[in-house]
Amino acid sequence: MKILVLNAGSSSVKFTMYSMSQEKMLAKGIVERLGSSKPNLIYKRFDGISEETSPNVKDHIGAIKSICDKLIDPKIGVLKSLKDVEAIGHRVVHGGEQATKPVLISSRVKMIIRDCFPLAPLHNPPNMDGIEAAEKTFPGVPNVAVFDTAFHQSMPPEAYLYAVPYELYTKYGVRKYGFHGTSHAYVGLATAEMLKTTFENLKLITCHLGNGCSMAAINHGSVIDTTMGMTPLEGLVMGTRCGDIDPAVVIRLGELGKTPQEIDHLLNKESGLLGVAGIDSSDMRDIIKATEAGDKQAQRALRMFIRRIVKYIGAYYALLDGADAIVFTGGIGEYSAYVRDKIANSLGAFNIKLDTAANEAAFGKAGIISTPESNCKLIVMPTDEELMIARGVVSTLQQERVTMQATS
Repeated sequence: MKILVLNAGSSSVKFTMYSMSQEKMLAKGIVERLGSSKPNLIYKRFDGISEETSPNVKDHIGAIKSICDKLIDPKIGVLKSLKDVEAIGHRVVHGGEQATKPVLISSRVKMIIRDCFPLAPLHNPPNMDGIEAAEKTFPGVPNVAVFDTAFHQSMPPEAYLYAVPYELYTKYGVRKYGFHGTSHAYVGLATAEMLKTTFENLKLITCHLGNGCSMAAINHGSVIDTTMGMTPLEGLVMGTRCGDIDPAVVIRLGELGKTPQEIDHLLNKESGLLGVAGIDSSDMRDIIKATEAGDKQAQRALRMFIRRIVKYIGAYYALLDGADAIVFTGGIGEYSAYVRDKIANSLGAFNIKLDTAANEAAFGKAGIISTPESNCKLIVMPTDEELMIARGVVSTLQQERVTMQATS
């Protein structure tokens, strides 16, 4: 089965083409700068051949058409025709409480996505644009939505409820939902495979560390807590997001004359490592470079970043009553031995020790980076959210066939 995975943003469309018989990536890339005078398309084939062009497109329909043109291009394409595409998987950020697994897109599912627009105003609307563009480009081809929030819906009420009047939850859906669920699920499953056991047999703390950061406490395959909340703003210190703060800070910013829109922008786009480090960059590599050069603000930002992660590891270790592994993924989690070293050196109370050589060797590749005598394994596990989405498409369509056969 050949599956196209799409991740539509407000000004971009990421894509990956899979042949699922061997879970092989055939091609991937992105159309970026949609809406600008010069959009850009980056196309990469499985064998390393790549091409970068500037297609004359303005919207998601045009972006997907330009992607299709590359996929069937006689010289660099990977498909004979667009009829080879048997299904399309869509990353959708927010599915609320109603979306707990990948689902075949219908009018009802579209309504669920639209109902969550207020909860993810920057993500769900362009996700919907991508879905509708795909439906027009591939008429009759099944589309499946895979939600970032779905994996976290196993959390108990004491984890997902906020201590505010209960009617705010029942009337307006004010609660913790969690995000990066596809990534947390993928690395959990991959970790189980590495350890030659089942996902349901493990207690894991998964750390997705990138420009956006989140953690999850996973008890025998089910999330019991996660750091992100009603939106992706809560939790860890991130590239430009503040993470946990006193809600009264928002009130104070309003008293100082900032509008809700300005406050939203400040907390989401001007805070985190960018706001604290003062080096005009949120890139962890730049933060580390400035730290090693003696920049006090950068050092403070890095300490805040590490401290928040260690604090949540401690909390989740207690909630899980111990853990089998702490798993690092995401751009920082996979590639920064420096950050992993700093985190590990703060976990001595749990008798968790880093194998320095293994840590340095695990640059963007899977590996156990703790010493054999550690109480809990430290593991680097590269994530693959696109493959997880493609797997969700396959399982959803298989289940649909079983259901149709049972009712026929």
